[in-house]
Amino acid sequence: MKIKEGYKLCKVRDNSIVIAVGDTVMDFNGLVTLNETGEFIWKKLESGVSEDEIITAMTAEYGIDAATAKADFDEFTEKLKGANFIE
Repeated sequence: MKIKEGYKLCKVRDNSIVIAVGDTVMDFNGLVTLNETGEFIWKKLESGVSEDEIITAMTAEYGIDAATAKADFDEFTEKLKGANFIE
C-alpha cells in the first residue's frame, strides 16, 4: 500500500495538509488536514513501509498496543482508499 503520485504532504504552521500537485489538480482541487497520527501514517505510506512495520512503529511512537494501532491504521487507510489517495 502506498500513497499515489500527485499528492504532497505540507506543513503550514502547525497544520499538516495534503494537496494535489501536477496533473492530479484536475481531479482533486482541495486539501485535507491531517492530525499527528494521520501525518505519521501518511509519511510511512509515502516511504513504502509495510502495514506491519507501520503498526509496530505506531506502538513505539504512541505507547499503544498493537490491536489499537491496527484499528487506527485500518480506519485511516480506509478513508484514504475512499478518497483514492492510495494504491
